[in-house]
Amino acid sequence: MTEAQWSGSSTPYLGSGQGDAWGKEAADQGRTGSQRILKAGPVAAYEAIAQRLGLPEGSPVVERQRLILLDGQPVELAISYWPANWAAETALAQPGRIRGGAVSLLAELGYTPGRVDEDVSTRPPTREEIQTLGLAAEEWILSMTRTITAPDGRPYEVSVMVSPGRIGRLHYSMKVD
Repeated sequence: MTEAQWSGSSTPYLGSGQGDAWGKEAADQGRTGSQRILKAGPVAAYEAIAQRLGLPEGSPVVERQRLILLDGQPVELAISYWPANWAAETALAQPGRIRGGAVSLLAELGYTPGRVDEDVSTRPPTREEIQTLGLAAEEWILSMTRTITAPDGRPYEVSVMVSPGRIGRLHYSMKVD
């Protein structure tokens, strides 16, 4: 099996109207990017997610898990969380594709980024990550946790993206006001 190498940027995934930003980013590099929704629905927020969303631990949140594929090979497990008090009745909580993408849906609901914080770390994978991403047990993963906060300071989305450490690099290009 050929290893999937990739160099990506967070920037295309923050603006509305992008539609399938992953598919477009991959196509721009002559590759095929796709995704599979693994599950979507309400769960209880564990401590780290609750804290980032400013909620008590165990609060209801909507979780959406996606397997990201590059040329048919798994390259990322992406799990996003939103407060259930508003997200549970939206397409975010449904297992199907979201017309126009989640970012466009969030913008329609009045949720646009004012601040984005991303924390990157490495660690050994969990059993689920080994199985889902097809990793060797000794292979480490790159984990990025993104918290998106509205202009008024309310955090409204936390996403945890896990990739094999061998697949590439992160690239940051942000406009400074």
